[in-house]
Formats: sequence, C-alpha cells, structure tokens
Amino acid sequence: MDPPFSISRTIERYQTRAKDVGMSSKMVQDNIQPVKEDTFTLAKKIEDLEVSKTKLLGVGLEPCSIDELKQLENQLERSLTRIRSRKACPNQLLREQIQKLKGEEKILLEENTRLREKVLQCGMQPHELSSTKKNPQQLEDRRVMEVETELFIGPPETRLPPKP
Repeated sequence: MDPPFSISRTIERYQTRAKDVGMSSKMVQDNIQPVKEDTFTLAKKIEDLEVSKTKLLGVGLEPCSIDELKQLENQLERSLTRIRSRKACPNQLLREQIQKLKGEEKILLEENTRLREKVLQCGMQPHELSSTKKNPQQLEDRRVMEVETELFIGPPETRLPPKP
C-alpha cells in the first residue's frame, strides 16, 4: 500500500491534471473559431455602415455608379418624407408617447392591485401611499419648505476667510 504522499500518487495526479488542461485548452481553441468569425462579420458590417454613412453625408461619391447614386437619392427621399411627416404632425408624436405612458400606467396599476391583494392575504394592513388621500396642507408645506445653505455665489477671492 502506497503512503498518501508517494511519488507514484503524485505522478498520477500530475498526469490527470495535464490531461484535463489539454482537454480544456482544446475546448478553448474550439470556442475561439466561432468568436473570430463573429468578430470578422461584425467588423465587416461596421465598415459597410461607415461607408454608407459617408455616402449619405455626400462624402466620396465620385466613384459611385449612377445606380448607386439613384439608390442613395431614393433612400434620402424616403428619410426626408418620414421626417417631414413627423414634423408636420408634432401632436402625433405626443399622442404616441401618451398612449405608451397610459399602457405603462395600466400595467403598474394592475401590479399595484396584485401586490395589495398579496399583502392582504398575508394578513398585513397596507399603508396608504396615495398622495390624494393625504392632507392637502401637508402637501403644500412640503412644496414650500425652504432650506438654508452656506452657499455663496461670487468671485473666488470673496469666499476666502479674512486674514488675521
């Protein structure tokens, strides 16, 4: 029977670890290839977007063919049409935002109701958090409360304490 710190046991552990490290490095190599491909693809997309952006800005249009220029013109016209339609109806954007906020409000009210029901099921009393049920004078006092600070607005030399 080998003692717990024998050389053969140490060599066996070393071989096991070396085999594990070899397997893990192979797995890393296998995972690197798809990442390299993704990186190359994303770099190509970024380059294409930058070229497209410069063309839309009117830079470097000399080597473009007539078809490419027509495509750029059509794309710019579509964009301008969308912008003009939004600009002509500023209320439309506000209406969309109001609808979105109303949807969010509805979701929050439903969640609030669900949470209140859970609190009641646990046998606890929910606290009144609604500001509409508070005393209006308390709300007014909170808005009018003044805070004194030692802030001073002026040239830097006037803020220094006087020299003795």
